[in-house]
Amino acid sequence: MLKTVLYLIVFIFLFLIYAHLLERKIIYFPAKIIEFEPSDVGLAYEDVFFKAQDGLELHGWFVPAPDAYATVLYFHGNAGNISHRVEIAKMFNEKKMNFFIIDYRGFGRSRGSPNEKGIYLDALAAYNYLVDIKGICLKKIILYGKSLGVAAAIDLATKVKAGALICESGFTSTQDLAREIYKFIPLWLFVSQKYDSLGKIDKLDIPKLIIHSQNDEIIPFSHAKRFFERAREPKELYVMRGGHNDAFYIHSTECMERIDNFLRKHIK
Repeated sequence: MLKTVLYLIVFIFLFLIYAHLLERKIIYFPAKIIEFEPSDVGLAYEDVFFKAQDGLELHGWFVPAPDAYATVLYFHGNAGNISHRVEIAKMFNEKKMNFFIIDYRGFGRSRGSPNEKGIYLDALAAYNYLVDIKGICLKKIILYGKSLGVAAAIDLATKVKAGALICESGFTSTQDLAREIYKFIPLWLFVSQKYDSLGKIDKLDIPKLIIHSQNDEIIPFSHAKRFFERAREPKELYVMRGGHNDAFYIHSTECMERIDNFLRKHIK
């Protein structure tokens, strides 16, 4: 009996270690090599290095727009790095918005390795850079998250003042996502990187635009519906078609018009 209990304890211990390692591999897919730069699509930009509160050095690009009426602080998804988002920078630049995109720790030229607490620190450091170094007006800062970046944007919005929040293809929490993906394995019970965005969004009073594809094959549209239902006014929901990674590009003209109209209505 004692031997059985010991075997069970060892099995549970090993399973927890395996689940923890598997979780990191499932959530984060960082790329270190910078493949493209904003200048490749005709944009002038500033190469920015700054530090998070824990002293870790981070990297980003600030792309200024002439006569900008707002500044977008963009948090990308869980794969690649900022060099894979230069076309997005151009889209916002053409709409007269400054664009500041950063790499989380462990991505691109940013030091360290990614984790939930660290990514929240990275988001705050990027915001502080815009306010303290660039002197951007708080009410003209737009917090924009894509996929994993939605979690960073929502968490940041609970801590600072901003003009608006835009959530594209976000998930309510990693536990919810794990329940849906691993229906027959209770991995959600062992999730340490929780990213509980649904539990935070109802605390926000700033204008919110929620963007999601009804055909998203990675993060179901139901996550957007739950966000929208839980969020306070003012709020808007924009529904696209297409896959998780290509819907925005398929509908780029319409999507950017919707974003521009939303922001011009709320950013004064």
